[in-house]
Amino acid sequence: MRLALTFGLILCVCPRAFSTTNSPPNIIVIFADDLGWGDVGFNGRTEWATPHLDRLARQGTIFRRWYTAAVVCAPSRAALLTGKYTIHCGVTANNDDLPREEVTIAEALKPLGYATALIGKWHHGRPRPNETDYVHPMDQGFDEFFGYTDARHAWEHFPKELWDGRRKKPVSGYAATLLTDRAIDFVTRHRDRPFFLYLAHIIPHLYIEAPHEDVALFRCKFPERDPTRPANATYAAMITCLDREIGRLLKTLDDLQLSDSTLVVFSSDHGATFEAGNLGASWFHDSNRPFRGHKRNLWEGGIRVPGVVRWPGRIPAGKVSDEIVHMIDVFPTLLAAARGKPDPAWRVDGVNLLPCWMGLAPAPERTLFWEWRSEGYNQLAAMRGNLKLVRIGNNRAELFDVVADPAERRSVHAEHPQVLQQLERELQAWLGTETESAKQGKPAPR
Repeated sequence: MRLALTFGLILCVCPRAFSTTNSPPNIIVIFADDLGWGDVGFNGRTEWATPHLDRLARQGTIFRRWYTAAVVCAPSRAALLTGKYTIHCGVTANNDDLPREEVTIAEALKPLGYATALIGKWHHGRPRPNETDYVHPMDQGFDEFFGYTDARHAWEHFPKELWDGRRKKPVSGYAATLLTDRAIDFVTRHRDRPFFLYLAHIIPHLYIEAPHEDVALFRCKFPERDPTRPANATYAAMITCLDREIGRLLKTLDDLQLSDSTLVVFSSDHGATFEAGNLGASWFHDSNRPFRGHKRNLWEGGIRVPGVVRWPGRIPAGKVSDEIVHMIDVFPTLLAAARGKPDPAWRVDGVNLLPCWMGLAPAPERTLFWEWRSEGYNQLAAMRGNLKLVRIGNNRAELFDVVADPAERRSVHAEHPQVLQQLERELQAWLGTETESAKQGKPAPR
């Protein structure tokens, strides 16, 4: 497989996107953790400010219908990195480890001359059968790694130690700042060659923690269950901290005169959580508004996430797009920007949306799929255009027009029976393609 990375990569050039004098862009993917669609200013948040993200949005394109691939951390990240649905990349639950044979975007970019780094959250699962250890990001194409390898520590915003390469080292400070410091260092050291930075922040994932001086700015602004533990103020402080740190990285690009040659993607791994550890903050702030649902379900609140792409001169600035983007599309799209193309042997599910991102063509019509069949859940979804099928357990499938009814309050199955039947058939056919590694411990398809 590793030899295939070198000899199986097929180069492609989009004549309208590049001239002979253009170089492949630097690429930065910034991933938030449990950030809701409605938590950012460019999607309407007014209770706190996200000026740096809003500036990024003004300088690029906002995608209103950007969908994650899964509703918990490990599967969503695996799908982003491999360009494959959860049922094909072998990571369908939080305790699944990415199979070593899967090819990541970092591995695909390295033969094209990219320096690669993962800074932030990796989220490994249990070692695979017949393996003695989990997969490390430096086993999957990343030259450098700094951050968290497992979920048990990736909610600590004041960590005592972090992985630096293959060793843990003591650290001190707020995680968002520590991660951004390392990201700035990586970008600065590699300013003279193409680089790929996957910056996986852990904000606003558990715990609800922020520096005291940032929390102080929001104290008494919101009602609190326990004023001595102001979760709602702290949540607001976390988002503004995230925005500030992203702003520092973007300023570094400006200072190094790299902004015009860098493609930046910002999104979240899934919708905001209503778990107990969140202390009710996401619920209070209605983080997934205007959508129904949250992390761990397949309504829009669980799978529709913030999405912004900036590449000055290539991707339109100040544009708001209603084209549908699925997280599995990021891999082939970034690879196309780097003048590459996935090897067919990798079986990437996503499609190259670079012409769509550049405003040259619409996204292709297709049916998209989701599943969440772990931790006692049994949820399935399929969507084509505006119409989305949602099935919870053995209940009758519902059909929602997520454009006319983004809160998914009224099923329109009676108005579109043929669409419902077609999506049911396509969903069952998709489930039939599940790999053996993804089937372990999952409910059988209906």
